[in-house]
Amino acid sequence: MENKSILLFDGVCNLCNHSVQFIIKRDKKKRFLFASLQGKTGQELFSKFNLPLNGFNSFVLIENEKAYTRSTGALKVCKKLKGGWRLLYAFIIVPKFIRDGVYNLIAKKRYKWFGKREKCMVPTQELKERFLD
Repeated sequence: MENKSILLFDGVCNLCNHSVQFIIKRDKKKRFLFASLQGKTGQELFSKFNLPLNGFNSFVLIENEKAYTRSTGALKVCKKLKGGWRLLYAFIIVPKFIRDGVYNLIAKKRYKWFGKREKCMVPTQELKERFLD
């Protein structure tokens, strides 16, 4: 897992699952590993970084033994993606309370707007190596 970043995501959220698929397609160097917030690894990492164990309204980027949440995590992911997506990292200059305000609104409404699954996504055999749970 050296030089790998771990992305914790809400495994039952359709928006989150689509985001993971989006990242996988653009992460040609396979820099990211994935774990659902609801899974064993996700819960262990939440404990390790003193994050709320019931905080399933955010994805978390674990990189260099540090946890990045909400908009900061999302922008750091964009920075590592192929193509023009890395340009979105420029939004890091927007004050965090504004970025996180927008992020929190989307996170709060994500089930209503994008739907919810009954259970976490099961990766294909080809992608299993990228998932920790």
